[in-house]
Amino acid sequence: MDVVLVNPMDETQVSTKLGLKVPPLNLMYLAAALEKDSAEVNIIDDDLKQKGPNKLANEISKLDPNVVGITATTASINTALNYIDGIKKNLPNVLTVVGGSHATFLPEDTLKECKGLDVVVIGEGEETIVDLTNNYIKNGFKNLNEVKGIAYKNNGVIKRSESRELIKNLDEIPFPARHLLPFESYGTSEDESGGVITSRGCVFNCGYCSSSLIMGKKFRGRSPSNVVDELEELVNKYKIRDIAFLDDTFMLNKRRAQSIANAIKERGLDISFVASSRVDKVDKKLLESLKQSGMATLYYGVESGSQRILNLMRKGITLKQAENAVKTAKNVGVDILTSFILGYPGETPDEMDKTIKFAIKLDADYSQFSVLTPFPGTPVYYELKSKNLLDTEHWNRYTVIHPVIKYEKLGLSKKIIEKKLAKAYLKFYTRPKYILKHPHMLKVFLETVYRSFIIPKFNIGVPKGWYRNLRNTKEN
Repeated sequence: MDVVLVNPMDETQVSTKLGLKVPPLNLMYLAAALEKDSAEVNIIDDDLKQKGPNKLANEISKLDPNVVGITATTASINTALNYIDGIKKNLPNVLTVVGGSHATFLPEDTLKECKGLDVVVIGEGEETIVDLTNNYIKNGFKNLNEVKGIAYKNNGVIKRSESRELIKNLDEIPFPARHLLPFESYGTSEDESGGVITSRGCVFNCGYCSSSLIMGKKFRGRSPSNVVDELEELVNKYKIRDIAFLDDTFMLNKRRAQSIANAIKERGLDISFVASSRVDKVDKKLLESLKQSGMATLYYGVESGSQRILNLMRKGITLKQAENAVKTAKNVGVDILTSFILGYPGETPDEMDKTIKFAIKLDADYSQFSVLTPFPGTPVYYELKSKNLLDTEHWNRYTVIHPVIKYEKLGLSKKIIEKKLAKAYLKFYTRPKYILKHPHMLKVFLETVYRSFIIPKFNIGVPKGWYRNLRNTKEN
């Protein structure tokens, strides 16, 4: 075995509560790139297997790979590093690698925190993992500096190699290696695909988001024919017809989005998909075409019901644009999911209430609410850190559920934030008008949000299974 890629277990149980257990798409992309280069690769999703660091280290020892790579979010980074230590103990000569957004923005810190960790991949990983694997098989721990886009240890000294340019032609990236995972074990078909990414890069500057810093400020889109080739593979090979386009800004290039819709219809693909749009990029004609090609749900990141807070977020939209965007989507006849953030630094309790009222006014089919979480790499993280306003850097608390800011210094408290989050879900999902329109969601709400989040000391989050239910509501 050349490479084993690992998705670590979610020890915070957030993914379980949110109903978001899906195959790790990022690892499937890395595996596909390695296979294209003739490497023998395996993916182990321990968030699915739930074996834990020790048992999984023993399993990987039997495979005896040259390289072990682990992906990690901020909330799962500590768990990932526990896996690394266990693996390195059993296989001292294996090259251990961690990638993901957290490691990308804190590579030196991540290497310092784990004795057994050798390399951090910075940014896009497809080309880097291939070069890194080939270099290690040929040279061992020597000449790691020749691999672009990494931070690494050299005799105990942490160094960075030359930066790697972003991949210019996304069509050259092979489709995710979905065949390496047991899709039938993830549940219903609409959760199985793990989504499709048709573009990378974001041209906007939202203060709570790091996407443009990872994937670049320039929008890079796959060609419509390449996108629909993958959709055709999902339908014909994997029997998957429920798709989630996971792009940051799927409709940024309207002509491209229209071409994708046209290609879906031309090939006669019977699919249902979720897509996203900024509220200031909505086009009725495009939405109508996308609906005809299978779009069932449209995701809007509205984020706040206060224009002052939207301005603080550097969101670059207005409340009126949000209202118009929702109205347009309703007229087209697709379901709508709106998302909101509570507790942005400088926000008042009254402004949080405005957000809740605005969410109700928009009357989307689904809404999700989260606590502002300053992930490393985001502008708000560096701002708060510079002002000593981060309450903790215990990363397993960075779940978008738990407040991690010193709100007391901002004239608030963590308890107020938690209560506002509970209030948002209660107000939105228990309205008589809403229940009459979406009777199935009362059961979802009571069985998940209320039981699992609101009752246990306001430890709340989005409804379990929303990713599934928002596309399958009529059948449920």
